[in-house]
Amino acid sequence: MNSLFEKTKLNNLNLQNRVVMAPMTRARTSQPGNIPNDMMAIYYKQRATAGLIISEATQISDDSQGYSFTPGVYTDEQVKGWQSITKSVHKEGATMFCQLWHVGRVSHPTFQKGELPIAPSALAPIETKVWISDEQGNGNMVDCIQPRAMTHDDINRVIQDFAYSAKRAIEAGFDGVEIHGGNGYLIDQFLRTNSNHRTDRYGDSRENRIRFLLEVVDAVSKEIGSEKIGVRLAPFITFKDMDCPDIVPTILEASKELQARDIAYLHLSEADWDDAPVIPENFRIELRKRFTNSIIVAGSYTQERANEILNKGYADLIAFGRPFVSNPDLVSRLENNHDLATLDGNTLFGGNEQGYIDYPAYSEKILETEL
Repeated sequence: MNSLFEKTKLNNLNLQNRVVMAPMTRARTSQPGNIPNDMMAIYYKQRATAGLIISEATQISDDSQGYSFTPGVYTDEQVKGWQSITKSVHKEGATMFCQLWHVGRVSHPTFQKGELPIAPSALAPIETKVWISDEQGNGNMVDCIQPRAMTHDDINRVIQDFAYSAKRAIEAGFDGVEIHGGNGYLIDQFLRTNSNHRTDRYGDSRENRIRFLLEVVDAVSKEIGSEKIGVRLAPFITFKDMDCPDIVPTILEASKELQARDIAYLHLSEADWDDAPVIPENFRIELRKRFTNSIIVAGSYTQERANEILNKGYADLIAFGRPFVSNPDLVSRLENNHDLATLDGNTLFGGNEQGYIDYPAYSEKILETEL
């Protein structure tokens, strides 16, 4: 019987348990330059009892940004900022991967030096907004606009940006990188028929729609090795105008190709809202047939449900997102069946220490005071 709290391995990396801290955008970088800072180091260190921490989504280039205050990992200053974070996490015993993203059409000219965002096709996402803030943290949600379709030169440049930022991430002390291929961002936009209307070698057929993902993986693998690569996919998430009828078979085909490349893991981003679609068991079975390396799942998992998925062999690691925000000692709370602290949703994005590093760890004294 597999347990959420037992030690395990991720390729050649030793993990202190099967608990993963999921990537969560918190928008707390220093400006200008989207530089990781000491406050972020405290935040991640507080949560480093997880076996694996996956960083918040991190830019690979100037034009890959879609929200204010999100970090990058491609400048010297950004790499230096991350170095203190990875050092503090490793000191606590956790492994850490950097999630690399390019948002594609989920952006705004504000982040593009006045130019249009890029995407597989010139199709604006319906009812999709990005958060734009001034340096004082006063921001608003703003509608995305119609992007321009990427040329082959654009595609080649972005592939190299992924590879370069992966190399910089290793220099920053990360144990590996997770390529963000889900949740409506650039790679996901290539995978889906409703956002990819291309007729060249990057569009139309499944083989062509997964080509960009695979070329990114190949370029990153050449720089840092396939054993240091994870890929996040989101087959059943349709927000950001991403409802594609062919996405499930497309992702199953992609997973077979990713297994052939022997990457470290697949990370499934599952919907986490109340009426979210239930992941069909036959999908989990088919995915496991095609991908035999480690699988991470994330999506409102309880301890009981996590152990059930582990023991059925559908996953090897379980990622927790929002519970980690308000419970820096989440692993201990789960293991000891302690109540979880309530999340303050108003402090998720942007701001200061409040709602970021001021959530206390569980203690009997706090409990007695509350009573």
